[in-house]
Amino acid sequence: MKHLQDLPSWRELWKHFDATKSLHMRELFKQDPERAQRYWLEVGGITLDYSKNRITDETLALLMKLAKEAGVPERIKQMFHGEKINTTENRAVLHVALRNRTNAPIYVDGEDVMPDVNRVLQRMGEFAHEVRSGEWLGYTNQVITDVVNIGIGGSDLGPLMMCTALKPYGHPRLHMHFVSNVDGSQLRDVLEQVHPETTLFIIASKTFTTQETLTNALTAREWFLQHADEESAVAKHFVAVSTNQKAVADFGINPANMFEFWDWVGGRYSLWSAIGLPIMLYLGEENFIEMLNGAHLMDQHFYNSPLEQNMPVLLALIGIWYINYYGGGSHIIAPYDQHLHRLPKFIQQLDMESNGKQVTLDGEPVKHETAPIIWGETGINGQHAFFQLLHQGTHITPIDLIASLQKRSNLPGHHEILLANVFAQAEAFMRGKTPDEARAELTEQGMDSAQIEALVPHKTFSGNRPSNLILMNKINPRNMGSLIALYEHKTFVQGTIWDINSFDQWGVELGKQLAKTILRELTGETAVQDHDSSTERLIRLYRNANCDKPGQCD
Repeated sequence: MKHLQDLPSWRELWKHFDATKSLHMRELFKQDPERAQRYWLEVGGITLDYSKNRITDETLALLMKLAKEAGVPERIKQMFHGEKINTTENRAVLHVALRNRTNAPIYVDGEDVMPDVNRVLQRMGEFAHEVRSGEWLGYTNQVITDVVNIGIGGSDLGPLMMCTALKPYGHPRLHMHFVSNVDGSQLRDVLEQVHPETTLFIIASKTFTTQETLTNALTAREWFLQHADEESAVAKHFVAVSTNQKAVADFGINPANMFEFWDWVGGRYSLWSAIGLPIMLYLGEENFIEMLNGAHLMDQHFYNSPLEQNMPVLLALIGIWYINYYGGGSHIIAPYDQHLHRLPKFIQQLDMESNGKQVTLDGEPVKHETAPIIWGETGINGQHAFFQLLHQGTHITPIDLIASLQKRSNLPGHHEILLANVFAQAEAFMRGKTPDEARAELTEQGMDSAQIEALVPHKTFSGNRPSNLILMNKINPRNMGSLIALYEHKTFVQGTIWDINSFDQWGVELGKQLAKTILRELTGETAVQDHDSSTERLIRLYRNANCDKPGQCD
């Protein structure tokens, strides 16, 4: 198998980088009046302006060559055709099947998965209708007013992000709550807001053994039974998203209210599956289907479009350019919409858990950077926090600015100020401010020459800072589906080029394994085992701090 460094385009890109790294985007825009028009792409309700990047036509041509030499077109087909591209777990990767709105057969091990996908989707719709219409009643015959989703990672972030983003589409009677942290304060705070007679709990765990989720679920069950004396009442207030029917039944949940998903659905790619049940409950079946339609639209674009006009491919390759050539070790997601404030965390998990890998598919150490650190915040808040570093710091930190053209509130003037800031930041990152411009600005303020010259270095911005501007015509279920699918496919393309497996997450497991041992030691179930001296000291510190007889728990 050829490694990335062996590809001709990889070496050509290094030569091109050396020749172009000093080019300034100001000059690129001057030299090409059509640059914005040419570096612009629309897919459904999403527009990408990628003109404010340190790229030329030659850069893009070489990056496209890299994608072809790395086998991106073939890998795309393998994923959509149900081949087991998750090689370390011998699994297909078929989140695209969950939103396959054409219903064309997709086979895994010779069996079409679409009948099962449609069966679960139909059952989710029926259940959502029962809850939303008031047909589903609690143990005191009251309607459900609060839904508490208990999960972690992909079983939490996707539904939380989408319910928050699409709040204007939510059912007015339903209040959504999400519990992921095993720190009891989060669950306690939620339970203090809800009433057992009108609360529905969704326990989202594929195996129904995830420690954090099961701990929270059992605590919620105990709280519920303190009010409802009959254990049979659990079935009216708890449902499960899982594959472990026995454990679900033992918990007291009616197996008929267990919503299934499959091993070819990765957690961080699972909001399209039964993991999205909170989304369907809140938004309704019609809006959930619209979300799937939007994702399917992006899937079809990704599968069918040539690389040069392929939005996920373009974003992925531009990211490669900064990560592997410019040494850009982080990437920022900055949505200019308050309801999208959970989006950076969602994409953080999607990207970093997928591509945070240090070995190639054949188990060899990688010889290049892989996933960047993904971080961010709503853009307006970011401008008054970390944007200073982006403008004048020493890092090359690409940023995705995400906004909606449609006004989301009827408050006069607010949206115009919001978009003015989006467009201005993108321009400021690109242009910067030259010493002469700073000098002229200070002269207009009436300063003397000595003051001016002292301030000019501080008022100078190098500019040439890269950004992508992603505009939605409106923030609705369809466009949110397209947006998330866009980032999923971007992540996949980068993983393909780096020759890593984007669909396992073995690094998550080590800490869990060690925590099980340490938990038994903290509770006194076992004696303190052999650890490094720091860990042993910390364990003994806790045992002594929580011991009835100080000194006897050591």
